[in-house]
Amino acid sequence: MKHLDIYIDGASKGNPGHAGIGGVICEDGQIVKNISSYIGEATNNVAEYTALIYALQEALILKAETVHINTDSQLLYRQIKKEYRVKNPAIAGLYSQALRLISAFKAFSIRHIPREENCGADKLATKAVKEELKNKAGRTWSPRAEKAWGGKSELL
Repeated sequence: MKHLDIYIDGASKGNPGHAGIGGVICEDGQIVKNISSYIGEATNNVAEYTALIYALQEALILKAETVHINTDSQLLYRQIKKEYRVKNPAIAGLYSQALRLISAFKAFSIRHIPREENCGADKLATKAVKEELKNKAGRTWSPRAEKAWGGKSELL
């Protein structure tokens, strides 16, 4: 039976703000996949749920039968454990999607961990946001845009 240990995190520069997700998927103590993706403007809680969904989808692609999720988000942890109700409409759809994905596994567990034990996923989530912001800063000029403006070298 294939088992994966997964560390997830979401990051938001502002709340809401530019957001990214990170995930580290491990099998037998070895990293088999890293997830790092920019998700647009979102709250930190939306980013946390999105990280969970991406990770669960990857686990299914990797043909895992059991998964153990590690998260530093107390809210996500308690909502998935059904200790807290989901009141926020923006989270409700993500929560339902996560539960559907969770039901596809033979066994599922989730654990709340301290932030310092989640460094890998945190770095990947932050990296996604930083790379997007860096890319956006670099998109202020392009040769194609210059040509469209009649060869003027102005920043757009």
